[in-house]
Amino acid sequence: MFKKILVPTDGSPLSDKAVKSAIEFAAATGASIFGLSVAQLYPYMLMPEAGAMVDITMYEDAQDQIAQQYVDKLTAQAKLANVPCIAMARRAVHPYEEIIAIAKDQQCDLIWMASHGRRGLDKLLLGSETQRVLAHSTIPVMVYRQPPA
Repeated sequence: MFKKILVPTDGSPLSDKAVKSAIEFAAATGASIFGLSVAQLYPYMLMPEAGAMVDITMYEDAQDQIAQQYVDKLTAQAKLANVPCIAMARRAVHPYEEIIAIAKDQQCDLIWMASHGRRGLDKLLLGSETQRVLAHSTIPVMVYRQPPA
């Protein structure tokens, strides 16, 4: 079955639930986890005039620290469940590209991630990293969706 599962996290409550379910799955199947959080780089190349008003280094350092906190949390949860886990925080303009690249580099055979299920204008403006991973990955993707209340 699956031996190495890439679990990207963005620290959201839904992502936390996906992390928990991935760890439970890994524990039940004897798989290991590779945790990933991608700090999105400031999109100054899209809005160069905005770059003058923002200290890019401070922004990116803060994003790096937040991403590291997310993978530290994931690693601690995997350790409690006795699931082998390695994790890293990375930077990227497009997180979905980094998720796919890391999955290939680390020879993961499954990507397990949450889908926030955005619709309408939110989907258009914010996009969906999960949808992009699904569209571009050759590695199977397990999408965790929030169960109905």
